[in-house]
Amino acid sequence: MHAQLHTLTPLAAAALLTACALPMPPGSPAAPTAPMAAAQPGALQHCTDLASRFQFAATRITAAEPVAADALKVAGQPVGAHCRVAGLMHERTSPVDGQSYAIGFEMRLPTNWNGRFLHQGNGGLDGILVPATGGVGGRGSLTNALQMGFAVLSSDAGHNVRQLPLFGLDPQARLDYGYQAVAKLTPMAKALIATGYGRAADRSYFAGCSNGGRHAFVTAARLPESYDGILAGAPGYNLPQAAVAQLFGAQQFARVATDPKDLKTAITPAERQLISRQVLARCDALDGATDGMVQDSAACQKAFDLARDVPTCEGSNRTGQCLTGAQKTALGNVLAGARDSSGKALYTRFPVDPGFVSEDWANWKFVYSVTNRDPVAVGHVFTVPPAPKEMMKDTLGYALNFSMDRDAPAIFRTDATYTESAMQFMTPPKPAELGALRARGAKLLVWHGTSDGVFSPEATVTWYRDLQKNAGGRADDFAQLYLVPGMNHCGGGPSTDQFNLLQPLVEWVEQGKAPAGLTAQVRGPANAGGANTELPAGWSPERSRPLCAWPKVARYQSGDVEQAASFRCE
Repeated sequence: MHAQLHTLTPLAAAALLTACALPMPPGSPAAPTAPMAAAQPGALQHCTDLASRFQFAATRITAAEPVAADALKVAGQPVGAHCRVAGLMHERTSPVDGQSYAIGFEMRLPTNWNGRFLHQGNGGLDGILVPATGGVGGRGSLTNALQMGFAVLSSDAGHNVRQLPLFGLDPQARLDYGYQAVAKLTPMAKALIATGYGRAADRSYFAGCSNGGRHAFVTAARLPESYDGILAGAPGYNLPQAAVAQLFGAQQFARVATDPKDLKTAITPAERQLISRQVLARCDALDGATDGMVQDSAACQKAFDLARDVPTCEGSNRTGQCLTGAQKTALGNVLAGARDSSGKALYTRFPVDPGFVSEDWANWKFVYSVTNRDPVAVGHVFTVPPAPKEMMKDTLGYALNFSMDRDAPAIFRTDATYTESAMQFMTPPKPAELGALRARGAKLLVWHGTSDGVFSPEATVTWYRDLQKNAGGRADDFAQLYLVPGMNHCGGGPSTDQFNLLQPLVEWVEQGKAPAGLTAQVRGPANAGGANTELPAGWSPERSRPLCAWPKVARYQSGDVEQAASFRCE
């Protein structure tokens, strides 16, 4: 069916794809236990002639060129020889803003192919054609999908970097960014692979983090027949709500910032270090080891009390060794989740975590929330009608004056021009009802840092609870969630943020081997994937920990506290 999508209008194709996402009634039968047939290797047959040989509706190839084995490297190792193909789909001129739009894409086809296709979901507002190498999870990876032999696709999701963020003025560009670009690219990419290798890919995978994780969730819900394995990191599957929550947070912190133009003065690095120390004092030993990590985040939320456990300053005297009452109120409001004046929740709460000490957490809370990320995404892409272009001259003012009562509902609004709201085109329909994905034996792995500064891991846990309920308690037959202690948004922080989840996903899909015994490690100074400069001084540069499928957490048993083997998922 999906091979014929190019003959349909975008909206008709989207409707057809959405119809595939059947719900899972509670207590429904377990997913098939037999694995899918394993992919078989193949050899590239065409490269430079793909520009003339490949034909697909509404698609123009702009480049097809061989890339030598040493042209790209990952963790210091050369990526194998491959063919880079670039092109454009659905070139058009907008009747709304007069801009020329297209879905720009890049595919990298390895000479020595493993028979698999990976669709790479990219982050942020898209618009940047990130090289198609394919992430495997975490940060500073020691390999990538291209090096593993996958044919990899990357795209700009329907707009280019020069059109950021005003592409949101065009309603079709909004829809392409939300979900239609993936639906259009998928059959094209599979056809290009078939042309290049002389046969179709045996297995298809999707992987991404942040907005790429959102793309992964949307794909699981809208295209359940198209991908056999999906890897979703920090999935901002309610991204418009998370962006509104960022503006809410900025407003809370602005009340206690000593410099109203610099929200980092709301909670200084010394004060964040204080918070981290106090969280560790209450929560570090809950997993059996006093090692500077909080493995049992759920227990920590019950054990830690911001008002009680962080010293309160006398008056307004901020020394870095205490928080004022007003600071505690501001931070407490942010952690409790964005709300309107009536108390109605607008987004999920955030867990307290020692990873707040990290710069990435601070940037999301104090910088991106008032500059060129969240204000422009909300104003120009997520609200109906969009904010005036002039808003970009004062994103701080827009963020601080955004009304949670008057303006926040605009992410649910439509009109004659923008016929789908942001909460329709950006979010997966019924993400906890993945019956069609489950029924065909496809698998889903999700990973999320417990100190993510923008997309709450609590939202992901809530999703998984709902998925379990709808699957009759058997969601782990086809979907698993991994929380990474201390990790910030897609990586970083005081955490073991280097891991490979793509390989275990392949083994689960093609061998029926459910992930088990997975480990993650830190990135010390000599790590080939690049050093994490925020690791605490006392940690071993080779520290490792188990990756535990939620709700299990890593608990210390005995032995060297720096080694994963000393812990067990319980």
